[in-house]
Amino acid sequence: MIFTDFNFDSNLFEGLNSMGFKTPTPIQAETIPIIQEQHDLIACAQTGTGKTASYLLPVMDAICRIDQRPPISALILAPTRELAMQIDQQVEGLAYFTGITSIAIYGGGDGIGYEQQRRALREGVDIVIATPGRLIAHISSGIVRLDEIKFLVLDEADRMLDMGFKDDINRIVRQLPTERQTMLFSATMPPKIRTFAKTLLKQPKQVNIAISKPAEGILQQQYRVGDGQKTPLLKQILQSGNYRSVIVFSSTKEKVKSLGRELTRLGLTVQPFHSDLAQEEREQILLRFKNKQLPILIGTDVLSRGIDVEGIDLVVNYDVPPDPEDYIHRVGRTARAERTGTAITFVNHRDQRRFLAIERLMDRKVEETALPEGIESDAGIPDQAQPKRGSRHPRKNRKSGSKSGRKSTHADQPKGESTDGNAPAIADAATEGAPKKKKKRRFKKQNKDQAPNTPETTGGPASQAS
Repeated sequence: MIFTDFNFDSNLFEGLNSMGFKTPTPIQAETIPIIQEQHDLIACAQTGTGKTASYLLPVMDAICRIDQRPPISALILAPTRELAMQIDQQVEGLAYFTGITSIAIYGGGDGIGYEQQRRALREGVDIVIATPGRLIAHISSGIVRLDEIKFLVLDEADRMLDMGFKDDINRIVRQLPTERQTMLFSATMPPKIRTFAKTLLKQPKQVNIAISKPAEGILQQQYRVGDGQKTPLLKQILQSGNYRSVIVFSSTKEKVKSLGRELTRLGLTVQPFHSDLAQEEREQILLRFKNKQLPILIGTDVLSRGIDVEGIDLVVNYDVPPDPEDYIHRVGRTARAERTGTAITFVNHRDQRRFLAIERLMDRKVEETALPEGIESDAGIPDQAQPKRGSRHPRKNRKSGSKSGRKSTHADQPKGESTDGNAPAIADAATEGAPKKKKKRRFKKQNKDQAPNTPETTGGPASQAS
């Protein structure tokens, strides 16, 4: 099958050629005819499969054929600012010769950007790509007319539900006409997505192009290490390999910041990417990374979906992701468009069972790579804060010292983070020779006064709505 088989509008086809589209991907070959036949659609497909063009092309083709266009013809909902911007950029490229207009609606910008969004919505625009929270803000202001929309697309619907946008989406849908064509795309298809789809779609056709395994071009490796070996190992990998574009995934926002500081002190050019950055900063960072001006990007799973950057050589999972599906999304940042890439995962003793679940999902074993010279593993130690096997200390003292030592080393760590491999030695030095009763009370008091940090919430409704 080739793109001429779809009989697109000639101006749209010209834009298609100018962007270098050659042959349809599997998701495009299956979904485009269904959308052209005006069926509702529920499609399971991951990023990197060409799913964005699979709905943009038939929707834009249909808009080209409308004689009198409504104020807004199509509404595309996306979970994050970054994804909304990427979709809008693709619309602009495809629409270059068609005269189709579009606007990305998302929070986090300045007052000028907000006014530009208001003006575009008030005057009318063919395609609106929006995060749910910001669109709700414009709906509340009374300037948006959604009652003539002909196409509704929900991109990464599973992620929008995970981020708590269900109520916002339902509120938006109530503003739309019942006679419309609705398309729902999701990287996964859990029961909650199917239940949600039943409330939005009418007798939908279903397409499943979900990839439960990483691309064949990805060399996957795992290192069995302890927490204290992770940063030295990462430094050695980054310095010894000829990598031009690298993403490092970590578990929490606080750890991303800390790791960024450590690698910068080691002389590496890195940039943490997290929700505390201003929207303009995040956009500039992504632009520099895409243009290969920034070699190393460190982030949480906010980077694992919807960030479409070609030519990433290496993905490092500094921490094993909690969900096996997240691993697929993370390593899927490399080896895109039939290229090759490397994905390395650091696995400590606590994460071994979690990593086995990832291997079961992929139905393959990931090669365990020997640690390079100079990096000594402590991955097999069941608890770095416990006394060594064979200790003859009384049971009471072992219990007290071990517990208080663990509490003190974890007190300054964000929830869900691993302690530094040097922490036990620090705790032992601080408590050596102290009376045991005083030591116990002191650690209790420290932990009582220490407020725990919380892990990052990447892109929830609160962060997207503003």
